Amino acid sequence: MTASSAPQRAHIGFTSHIGAMCALDGLSTPDAQKLARDIENMGYASLFFPEGGGKESLTQAAALLAATEHLVIGTGIANIHLRDAVAAEAGGRALSAMYPGRFVLGLGVSHQPMVEGRLNKIYEKPLATMRNYLERMASVPETIDQEAGRPPRILAALGPKMIELSGSDADGAMPYLVTPEQTRFTRERLGPERWVISEQGVTVGGDAEQQLRRAYNHLHIYDGFENYRASWRRQGFHDSDFAPGPSEHLARSMVAMGGAESVVAIANAHLDAGADHVVLQVIGDGLYSDPRQALAEIAAALELERV
Repeated sequence: MTASSAPQRAHIGFTSHIGAMCALDGLSTPDAQKLARDIENMGYASLFFPEGGGKESLTQAAALLAATEHLVIGTGIANIHLRDAVAAEAGGRALSAMYPGRFVLGLGVSHQPMVEGRLNKIYEKPLATMRNYLERMASVPETIDQEAGRPPRILAALGPKMIELSGSDADGAMPYLVTPEQTRFTRERLGPERWVISEQGVTVGGDAEQQLRRAYNHLHIYDGFENYRASWRRQGFHDSDFAPGPSEHLARSMVAMGGAESVVAIANAHLDAGADHVVLQVIGDGLYSDPRQALAEIAAALELERV
């Protein structure tokens, strides 16, 4: 491959290496917009949010983009079973046209119990399903919002083959519930021209017992899904670390505990391992507990520049 034909990194307008991830389905849209403004004012460069079958991701992203000035908004992760590939591509291009460099379209195959249970759809082979979805997205004519082009696409990529697909057919990967060593593995697989945006769970405030309980409750959402179990096995954990529930070893490996200084250390570890951007997910006492106090403490420790 010549230098002129080498793949170019898709543009994302991050103003720093640190962002946030928050579950927003429990908030009204105006309250979610206020949270996004507060996160931006603290100095974070991005806000990524999951799609759990409640609010629709692209509409939610539009509301958050409209409420902020510089914050990059990302779907982390939009469930591909909830919308047609052409609609996802056209909607993403519209957001990129309105807010250049500020929207990231994160995509994932979700989980079999959710797809077959809640959505009443067939959960087929994840890799082939994602590849076909990306191919249908690529079929959208270039004339649709041609000036803006398509938004950067990142994939929820845990296994080696999905990581490879995120490099060949997308713009990078979002490792979730991983150690810095898995971030390093992802970077090595993707090379330098693809984005690695790593999620890191964190908990600050309260005593050590409270923080550990928060981590257990957070991981218990995921420890029944085989794709996460397989990911943890590849990272060196054993079945005893997640069955019948998360072990203390797994909890302390997946969730940064202690004070804000511990969060700074783990964020830097991901960056040193090759992450371009780290999104911090505050684990509180409930799924929709307010993350602002913890994020403010962490922002101060990181010396983020307030807007």
